[in-house]
Amino acid sequence: MGKLFGTDGIRGIANKDLTAELAFKTGQSGAYVLTKHSSKRPRILIGKDTRKSGDMLEAALTAGLCSMGAKVIPLGVVPTPAVAYLTRYYKADAGVVISASHNPCEYNGIKFFNSDGYKLSDGIENEIESYILGEKAIEELPTHGKVGYVSANHNAVEDYVAFAVSTIDCRLDGMKIAVDCANGASYETAFKALNKLGANVEAIHNTPDGVNINHMCGSTHMESLQAYVTSIGADIGIAFDGDADRMLAVDENGKLIDGDQIMAACAKFMRDNGTLKQNTLVATVMSNLGLFMAGEKIGINIPRTKVGDRYVLEEMKKHGYSIGGEQSGHIIFLDYNSTGDGLITAVQTLVTLKESGKKLSELRNLMTTYPQLLKNVKVYSKIGWENNELIQNTIEAAKAELGNNGRILVRASGTEPLIRVMGEASSPELLERVINDIVSAVEQELGVE
Repeated sequence: MGKLFGTDGIRGIANKDLTAELAFKTGQSGAYVLTKHSSKRPRILIGKDTRKSGDMLEAALTAGLCSMGAKVIPLGVVPTPAVAYLTRYYKADAGVVISASHNPCEYNGIKFFNSDGYKLSDGIENEIESYILGEKAIEELPTHGKVGYVSANHNAVEDYVAFAVSTIDCRLDGMKIAVDCANGASYETAFKALNKLGANVEAIHNTPDGVNINHMCGSTHMESLQAYVTSIGADIGIAFDGDADRMLAVDENGKLIDGDQIMAACAKFMRDNGTLKQNTLVATVMSNLGLFMAGEKIGINIPRTKVGDRYVLEEMKKHGYSIGGEQSGHIIFLDYNSTGDGLITAVQTLVTLKESGKKLSELRNLMTTYPQLLKNVKVYSKIGWENNELIQNTIEAAKAELGNNGRILVRASGTEPLIRVMGEASSPELLERVINDIVSAVEQELGVE
């Protein structure tokens, strides 16, 4: 992780941390690094979510890209995974997304995809960063007819919807689906795709106004969808985050279905249908113990990676696995897309439900969820927390007390000034106490007053 690039691109409060000047330099430096060996004019796509600051950052980013001679193709408001797919589909040299995913509306971010639709490696991001910060200098800027320009695309939404629909070979007629679009990038694509597949779709939080993205809705606030599903008698509720790379679900009784439960159901369905490559599902250390126990019970291998979709993807690409993801609902179906894709996850979950002939409440019972507690501690700095004696001693004491009946995981957020303290245990009371001990230690040593 560099000075600017975190675990998911450059992110910060728009017009404060992430300024138009920084966006310009990011576009210029990114275009230079990604296309400097190209003999032809590079083609670079830009997509964004519904945040009001997206227009400002898009204009600055576009100027930076054009200053390096790129043909810039704005896609408008589209999900992050749509940019990944369309970069490949349109044979572009790179794709850029302006989004802060599940963060509040005042935040925004910039991240790149390479020509294959994959997020950039740490090495490439570090090289881009060195030009942004002036540690390296761009040798020459194009002039005359070599200066870049903008070429509009009006088919991005339809092309992505057609792709999502094509990933399954069954219809969803007779299914009643409630969809929470988080007032974000899925507000068009989700309804169109599921409607084309024959489902009866009822959407909420699908009227973005530039500031209501993720506000008490979407995959980070499931309560309204849970109530809505039961009120209209839906078979399933589907919730996306702001940039629609995540998806969580609600069963017909209004009960939350998290990413672990979705992966368990989809992986078993894929195994039963011969499409689960090497009989393996990739998860992270944050996945519930119940998922790994379910894997043992149904005979599916589940290796663990560090937290972050890039590490999941790295493991999948290295060994040729077909599904992996996180409890948050960020799930990668590598046979279809190169990154987490909320709409693809939704479609694959729906075909699992349809073909099994079971209710979602039945599929969620594939795994027994251990009581899990996650607390986020806001800190003035994440630097050095791993070496803080009091924090580390408190963590070790908690682990010793839980023994084999639970686990503790403490990590720094990659995108926010937070230390995340997570634990699982058979005893909720014991779990609450040891988690609170760790939280108190972090607050004492690093907390914001």
